[in-house]
Amino acid sequence: MKTDVEELSPTRVKLTIEVPFEELDHAFDVTYKSLAKQVRIKGFRPGKAPARLIDRYVGRGAVITEAVNHAVPELYNEAVQKEEVFALGQPEVEITKLEDGQELAFTAEVDVRPKFEVTDYEGIEVTVDDAEVTDEQVDERLDTLRQRFATLTGVDRPAQEGDHVSIDLSAAIDGEKLDDVQANGISYEVGTNTMLEGLDDAITGLSAGESATFATKLVGGEYEGRDADVTVTVHSVKVKELPELDDEFAQMASEFDTIAELRASEAERLGETRRRQQLSQARDRVLDKLVESVDVPLPESVVAQEADRRRESLERQLAQSGLTKESYLEAQEQTEEEFETELSENAAKAVKVGFILDQLASQEELAAGNEELTQYIVEQAQLMGISPDQFFQSLMQANQLQLVYVEVVRAKALDLVVSRARITDESGNTIEPPAVPAAQTETVTVSSGEEDAEETAADSADTDSADGDGETRA
Repeated sequence: MKTDVEELSPTRVKLTIEVPFEELDHAFDVTYKSLAKQVRIKGFRPGKAPARLIDRYVGRGAVITEAVNHAVPELYNEAVQKEEVFALGQPEVEITKLEDGQELAFTAEVDVRPKFEVTDYEGIEVTVDDAEVTDEQVDERLDTLRQRFATLTGVDRPAQEGDHVSIDLSAAIDGEKLDDVQANGISYEVGTNTMLEGLDDAITGLSAGESATFATKLVGGEYEGRDADVTVTVHSVKVKELPELDDEFAQMASEFDTIAELRASEAERLGETRRRQQLSQARDRVLDKLVESVDVPLPESVVAQEADRRRESLERQLAQSGLTKESYLEAQEQTEEEFETELSENAAKAVKVGFILDQLASQEELAAGNEELTQYIVEQAQLMGISPDQFFQSLMQANQLQLVYVEVVRAKALDLVVSRARITDESGNTIEPPAVPAAQTETVTVSSGEEDAEETAADSADTDSADGDGETRA
């Protein structure tokens, strides 16, 4: 087999492959065996008819076409391996020469991973928010805890914002009462505006036993979007009473004996949370600067595939939530055009991030060991609320174990850059990132192969990924 590679662009190549007919013997053997089982030739049992009779029975041209269809994918993969082409997606194949008994020639155009080096990634400078914990922030955490132990007490006065009321609702359209649009004994906090437009204004000022009618649009159900007159009747008005921040509250709400101990514990927890957020922010900002510093040409097809994946994922989530894309765009205050532009930009960034982290991992010879893969699976299973074994089995069934390996190695590549970055907070304090563990020598061989590994063409630190749809790699 003779192969030639022509670079059409930094992200696309054209392979020209020429094969003497004698190298197609295996493809013809497979074809004849397959056809022999399908045809019925008098005097021969199924699968036993000789090649010359099959040629006559189905036609030599049909046999050649079948053999070529079988051979081309194998020949293409062999050429990709031989020429060390890092192909992305499926090739566009064209048969340029097919002479029976002499030669098969074809071309294959395919997008490829761009060739580049990641340089100047040591000492990236970023600034992050301060992690200092203030008394006001601790007070907010304690107030949230107080809310959990609050009690409701009835009051004999008109309802006002912040009160909790028990109400009945009924609706009518054009004076005709809607029997199936009513609800009784609903608990509602005045001022939250979480039900019907105008409800809060109607309730405010009503005492127990009083009613008011207001005009609004119905939400949900058969009459969704219709204008209606809704009557609200208040049955009770209650106020929320919060416990005092004293030692008694500390003993009731925690394992501590004094409010001082509880406050100190909450301050420490908040500090840990703030420091984790600080490091997460540092990772994001280091990654952004890294991406900005590297110029990488992006294959349009891979970016388009990633945009399609993100669009389909969003539409699937909306459908599961019973929402429409129109309502989503309205909530985001976006037009369809703005949504598509943002989608394409995010897809392109995700693809670029994946390329950069993969290249960096290659340059630094990073790999993932069994312990790291197991830790990743356990952490992801916890986030999903399932057992690690259940998550592992789902990965096996979906043939995605290699994607886990890619994910872990890319995370290690980013950790390496962050560990070598210069991070300061807004007050000028130096932030020390976590040290990168020593490289593990025990790596994992996953049978799904590089094609599955590169279904994800890019994956950023915030877990976004870009599908490359079956890359083939030497």
